[in-house]
Formats: sequence, C-alpha cells, structure tokens
Amino acid sequence: MSQVEILEGAEEWRDRYARWKQINELRGDEVGGHYPWVENRRAPFRPARRALPMLNLALVSSAGAYVDGTEPFDTETFGGDTSFREIPIEVGPDDLKWTPRGYDPAAVRADMNSQVPIGRLKEFEGNGIIGQLNPIFWSLSGFIPNAARFAAAGLPELVERVRRYEVQAVLLVPASRLCHQTLSLAARAIEVAGIPTMMLAVDRAAVERARPPRAAYYAGEFGCVVGKPEWPEHQRRVLDEALRLVEPIDQPSVRNLVVSLETEVEMGRGER
Repeated sequence: MSQVEILEGAEEWRDRYARWKQINELRGDEVGGHYPWVENRRAPFRPARRALPMLNLALVSSAGAYVDGTEPFDTETFGGDTSFREIPIEVGPDDLKWTPRGYDPAAVRADMNSQVPIGRLKEFEGNGIIGQLNPIFWSLSGFIPNAARFAAAGLPELVERVRRYEVQAVLLVPASRLCHQTLSLAARAIEVAGIPTMMLAVDRAAVERARPPRAAYYAGEFGCVVGKPEWPEHQRRVLDEALRLVEPIDQPSVRNLVVSLETEVEMGRGER
C-alpha cells in the first residue's frame, strides 16, 4: 500500500504535526486551533461493480466500541490509539463498552444504532436492500491526531483484514470531528485496495479536506451520525439514502442527503 496515496505530502504533514506537538495543544478531546488537518487534493476511486442488493457490505465504526471484558482503547497515548477491534455482529449493546473520545456518548449508550447501525443493517439484509452484512465489523477509536502513524501502522493491517473477508463494499461511520479525518484515510486505503466505500459525514469541511472517495453529508450531530437515538426511521432513512449512492457515484464526491430537510419538517410537526 502506498502511504502517499492515503496521506498526500506525508513528510510535510509530519513536520507540521511535530511543530503542533511541541505546542502541546492537545487538551482532552480538543486538538486546538493550530492542529495540522490533513489536506488531500485527490481521492482514489473504485467504481462499484455490483448492485447494492448483491453486495457483501461491511461496517467500520470509529466510536471506540469494544467487547466488555476485553482491552479498551488507549486514551493516554498523545497521538491516539491506532489499533482496531474485530467484533461479531451478533454481539449486542449490553456486551459493548465505549471509548468515547471526542464525542458525547449519551446517544450511543441509549441506542448503539445511532453510531454502530448493526440492527438497521440486519434489517436491510433481511429485506434485500443489501445482499449480505459481513459477520464482523471493525471498531476504531477515531480520535487519532497522528494521522501519519495511523496511515503507516494502523491501516495496512485493517485493510488486510477487510480483504480477507472478501468484502465488496464498506460503510464507514465517524463519531467526532477528528474521526471524520481518521475514517477518510481509512476509506482511501480501502479504496486503494480495490473495495468501494461510502462514508457518512456530518462535518462537510472535514471530508472536503481529507477527501474520502465517497461521502454522504447531512446536517447531523457528532455522536449520532447515523441518526437520532431511538428513532429507527430516521436511521433507516440516512442509511438507505447514503448506501443507494454507492453504485451510481462515478467519481470522487461528497453528496448532500435530503434526509435532514425531511427530518426538520417532521420535527416541526412534532412527528417522530
């Protein structure tokens, strides 16, 4: 895997990161105003060769989910924890714990489908919207300021695992602002490996900087990027609209979803 294709100008970015690190501006879950956000000019792209109802779809989440009783993600490392967890889709919310760095975990604790939409995707598998849901999903703690280390050390192994499962498309769901950068890099690496991706986004500026191959944007909230907790119809609408863009998109782009406009109307009427 060529790191240059994932993080353009990697050496120059490392220099900017080293200067930022000297400032030591990292304060809890905030990277401060001088953080060197990744700025890619181009995006890799792999056209979808199969229709959505024929795809083996996998999920990558950056909400920091891990199975209760196993090792949590490390929040002490300055540059972030670049490891990932493989979690069977049969694991329920009662068996999951969270490393909620950079976002408010209230929504995902109330309803994991607001960030890790296994329930909704199983419904999609059952009604034929997608062909198959991959039996495991990949979990990251996406608060990773050191993007170069993630691209060099974390991504190659993740991509290899995705390829081993013969996944045909990947949905990526960030949780925080910095997660948008982290998963944009993951989407780029997966696409370089020949697998089409779709990334949900609620921070348009972040994805326009980092340039994942495909992104579906709506005016949602960090911490419940898939949709409002305990509002399954909202989550279905977000996912359905985003996933149906995988095949027709024919070049790298960020598409606006109309779901936010519809939701505003419904909330104005008091519908839910």
